[in-house]
Amino acid sequence: MNHLPLLDYINKYINLTIEEEIILLSKIVHRNYLKDQYIVQQGDICKSANFIISGCTKTFYMDGEGQEHIVMFSIEDWWSSDLGSFITQTPADFNLQCLENTELIQFTYNNLKELYAEIPKLERFFRKIIERAFVASQKRIIRNFSLTAKERYLIFKEAYPKIEQRVPQYMIASYLGITKEFLSKIKGQLIQNQ
Repeated sequence: MNHLPLLDYINKYINLTIEEEIILLSKIVHRNYLKDQYIVQQGDICKSANFIISGCTKTFYMDGEGQEHIVMFSIEDWWSSDLGSFITQTPADFNLQCLENTELIQFTYNNLKELYAEIPKLERFFRKIIERAFVASQKRIIRNFSLTAKERYLIFKEAYPKIEQRVPQYMIASYLGITKEFLSKIKGQLIQNQ
């Protein structure tokens, strides 16, 4: 089991002693999911915060008409979860599905509470992660209100070049809030303008 990416990630924010790393590793769950498998489904309670070792996931909301609205993609060294459901232990608003075979390290709700008590600085670490997620979410809302689809696509392409290569175009269109036909048109215009 490869825990090194998680420990490297955590140590960017806080310094864990060897003893603290041992405690941390005793409280995590290592899981492998297959492509298309769900980690969380709308209506279920999200039982874990998930750190991706390898693979790719999408977080999406399915509306009453069966339309998928993608709010996030996650790849290696990213966190993937229905954060609201996990924190409040109430039914999830989002689905979390693997787009590739995915290897995760999971922190269950109860284990994380125990870790906060045993290693208090982990609470500071997770607070920083949640703050970053909140800021990114706020910026995305502003972009969706104020920028054109073309501008949003260019920002996505620049910010997440690895994701664009791994995710089908219709999913990127869903993330951008446009149709796949409109995304093709935007990409065609960009090629012509080069």
